[in-house]
Amino acid sequence: MSGGRPAAAATSSASTPSTRPRPSRRPAAAHRRHRPAVPFVFNATQEEVDEARTAYGLAVSGTRVVVSRRHQTTIGLLQLTAAPGGKVTYHRVRTLDLPSTFPLPDGTTWSPCGEPGELPQIEGMVVDRGTLYAAQEDVGIWRLRADLTGRPALMDKVKEFGRQDTYDPATEECLPGQDRGYGGSHLSADAEGLTIYQDGDDGYLLASSQGDDTFAVYDRDDNDHLAQFRVGPGARADGAEVSDGAMVTSASLGGAYPEGLLVVHDGADAPGMVIGR
Repeated sequence: MSGGRPAAAATSSASTPSTRPRPSRRPAAAHRRHRPAVPFVFNATQEEVDEARTAYGLAVSGTRVVVSRRHQTTIGLLQLTAAPGGKVTYHRVRTLDLPSTFPLPDGTTWSPCGEPGELPQIEGMVVDRGTLYAAQEDVGIWRLRADLTGRPALMDKVKEFGRQDTYDPATEECLPGQDRGYGGSHLSADAEGLTIYQDGDDGYLLASSQGDDTFAVYDRDDNDHLAQFRVGPGARADGAEVSDGAMVTSASLGGAYPEGLLVVHDGADAPGMVIGR
């Protein structure tokens, strides 16, 4: 990459098995007593919120917020507004459903493997100069207008795109199927966090390729793929594996980071090394 290169640091979190939130057993009256101070983004009932079928990923641009919904392909646009008492609330402007089924060159259609009733969700998102980039974990990176109008374009696909995996209820995992060669070359599922490195009018879009513990680098203007890098282990910390995402800035943060800073999530604390104080 041209221009200044920000320093990198990793933040660690121990890996734990995912658990499905249990439905709330509170009576209806209790739900009424715990109504939120702001309206639901996607949900119709408190029970849906308790089951975690609610907002998931989030990107902010000025006074507008884009959110995705867990286990669905829906993204929503919210407008932040002032509320009495010096508080902030919001109203929903519009929603958009990204595809969950895709046509393939051989004339068939493909849907990513997942647990029954779950669709390929969107998590990592970032807004840059009126454009929203949204990472659909098992599909790839979408580029669309940040106001959720117009036609979304699939900017890059994960390597597993088009591979018909099979869900195994015993393990609650998807067993890999045959690779038919319809996937991309740079992202290994899941496609996760997105962040923008600004270098004047130029810059880069960074995307977490969670499946192979790398980050893909795209040109900020034409979205061409430029490079792939990995945050490896150092003297005081292990590398970044199974990363959910990153945040980068090109602003000077003082003597230690004069050209900016890249902070990445580390989803596997191995071999148990953390940054010292």
